[in-house]
Parts: sequence; C-alpha cells; structure tokens
Amino acid sequence: MSTMGKTKISMTIAGSDSGAGAGIQADLKTFAALNVYGTCVITAVTAQNTIGVLDFEIMNNKMISSQFNALISDIYPDSIKIGMLGNEEVVSLISALLSPMKNIPIVLDPVMVAKSGDQLISDSAIEIMKNSLIPLSTILTPNLPEAEVLAGMKINSRSDMLIASKKILELGPKYLLMKGGHMKGDPIDILFNQEEGLLVELPQKRINTKNTHGTGCTFSSAITAELAKGQNYVDSVKIAQKYVYSAMKTSVELGKGHGPLNHFYKLSY
Repeated sequence: MSTMGKTKISMTIAGSDSGAGAGIQADLKTFAALNVYGTCVITAVTAQNTIGVLDFEIMNNKMISSQFNALISDIYPDSIKIGMLGNEEVVSLISALLSPMKNIPIVLDPVMVAKSGDQLISDSAIEIMKNSLIPLSTILTPNLPEAEVLAGMKINSRSDMLIASKKILELGPKYLLMKGGHMKGDPIDILFNQEEGLLVELPQKRINTKNTHGTGCTFSSAITAELAKGQNYVDSVKIAQKYVYSAMKTSVELGKGHGPLNHFYKLSY
C-alpha cells in the first residue's frame, strides 16, 4: 500500500451517515480508494438517505474518548481528518484529545452550515472551534458559507475570498483551502498558508449533476490520505481535487434525492 512498505493510516473523526454518501463512510471509502488504511472515531449517528436527515444522536464523550484512545494506543495514524462534531462539548473534547499530538497533519473540515444554509452547530460551538480546534489544524477546508461564518463577511467573488482568507488565517491554521463550489459559474478552490498567503488557485469546470452528497467530506478525506502518504500540501490538494472531480463526474444514481459520488473511482497519478 506504500512505496516504503509500511501501511499508511488515516483516522477520521466524524459522524456516521447511514446512507453512506458522506461522513465516516465517505471518508473510509476515500481512504481505501487512495490506498490508505482508514480508522474512525464516530462522534454522532445519523438516520439519513439521499433525501435528507430524519434523526441523529450525538455520541457521549466517554465513548468518543474510548474510540480515540483505543486507536492511538495501537493503530497510530499518519494523518487525521475531522468532520462533523455536533456540539460544543464534543468540539472541546476533540480539541483536548488532539492537543498533545504533534507533527501529524490534521485536516479540519468545519462542518457548520447545511446545503439549505441552516447553521448546524451553535454559536458557542463555533467559538470553541475558533479558539481551540482551528489553531490545532494543519489545514482548514471550509466551503464558502462556512468561510463566511469564520470570516464574518459575505463572499461573492474571488476578491472576497482573498480578503476573507486573511481573517480566517488569523485564527491559526497553517494552511487554508477555501472551496468555491457555492460560487456562480465555474468554481475555483484557493489554497493559502500563513507565511506566503495565496499559494495556488485551482479552477475547475462545473459538473451539472444532482449527485453531490458528501463532496466536502470526500475532498477533505482525500487530502488527508495524500498527506498520510507524504505528499506536500499543494500536491495533496491538487490530487484530492482531481479525485473529487472524477468521482463526481462518474457519480452513482441511488435513491430519489442527492446521490453519492463514485468513491470507487481509481485515480491514475
């Protein structure tokens, strides 16, 4: 699974999607597609399908801690991805658990705004994320609605993305990938870092499909897998974008609503 002979391991800390298009399930499938062994810490369980979320339950802190500690004592990760956390208690717990872990890439997908525009976590949880979790992250991967919350401004153009990036980088992530899929026209993803500001712009042709469920989860977990294999941040983002684009272009027709990507797509490097 690795050119060095050692199996590379990525851990995902996120919610379970019973429809398997997003969350833990999307992360593990993405890890496998990119030849990385995936482990998981489940923070919440959802009852959902391609149409919507019917119910959910957040895991208690004891079980979340037990999952995490079981893994790091035996299957120590080469990279970590963080997705849906659910509430302020879980955000605080994950911040505390990750704080001692040094020199491991941490990819934070700040799941806080639904496709409908509704906020998924409380203002207090967002503040804890800003103060405790984002500073621990190596790369932060917000979409535009999430970037608007973090920057405290509307983002309607590339120039807005550049202004917002400076505000978000002040929160402490080493790298910031601002995903432009919510912008009109062909999307552009932009990677920034603390030292140099704008590193690379990655324009992409828009794909006209309703099967976009789990796109953000898949993008961040693909970056996580590539970082586990030792890729640098620019190349990890480029490879991840290529994987997501290909998986979306060959998306799966399932259910009556927004179907999943084709996580089984095998990327040719």
